[in-house]
Amino acid sequence: MVGAQELRLMAVHAHPDDESSKGAATMARYAAEGVQVLVVTCTGGERGDILNPRLQGDPDLLRDMPGFRRREMAAAAEALGISQQWLGFVDSGLPEGDPLPPLPPGCFALEPLEVATEALVRVVREFRPQVMTTYNENGGYPHPDHVMTHKVSMAAFDAAADPEAYPSAGPAWEVSKLYYDHGFSRGRIRALHDALVEAGVQSPYADWMDRWDRDDRAEKVTTRIECGDYFDQRDRALLAHATQIDPDGFFFAVPREIEKVAWPVEEFELARARIPVQTPEDDLFHGIRQ
Repeated sequence: MVGAQELRLMAVHAHPDDESSKGAATMARYAAEGVQVLVVTCTGGERGDILNPRLQGDPDLLRDMPGFRRREMAAAAEALGISQQWLGFVDSGLPEGDPLPPLPPGCFALEPLEVATEALVRVVREFRPQVMTTYNENGGYPHPDHVMTHKVSMAAFDAAADPEAYPSAGPAWEVSKLYYDHGFSRGRIRALHDALVEAGVQSPYADWMDRWDRDDRAEKVTTRIECGDYFDQRDRALLAHATQIDPDGFFFAVPREIEKVAWPVEEFELARARIPVQTPEDDLFHGIRQ
């Protein structure tokens, strides 16, 4: 058992901005409690589209998208009160078309798994987190970098604990628990939709409800973290990613006073554990902290 000042949480994400839309309020809460929180960003987001209509066509941005995204990431990390580290791989982009075009040479999704795994193992062994978060096998959504982030995170969870794996990457370290983020769970979206309808506010989620009513796959949420008091920090982090986040978009369609009542939590799925666990949980460090 360890005290709060010795607790360390690592969140592994594919691109800058992913950390602010998935589990951001949870990270802000833990950081405020004295937990050391590190976001590892696998790629620089170099091939990301400009999703904010107010910035589309900006010549300075088009000349230096990598630089803009690094500065945005620094501002988001400051808003959340966390640390951040780049893994150093190149954004794969999101292929579109039928048939899909090939991925660009040298991109993250085409890296040999052992190369990307060693890079993450080095960070794990240096930071020594008790808890990691990442994406499920579908990447949360099927972007090739998200799927690769899942593969690399799972491989690094195992390899970091094995002293015979990547011996030059530092002394072995066992991560106690690994979680999948469920930032856009059905439970959350349905609760927000119902609360908006009840309040007489137009819901942006009606189409989501229709799709999910025709999809009976179960979700595997095991852990809910109370973090409504940190939604403001999450929002500041989102807005810091100005190229990727439309301030008039669906992220901000739910009035915060409604969200804090209807759904003041973020959700995770416990995927791997090296310690005894009992779910459901309300703490990622359950079984670890004093």
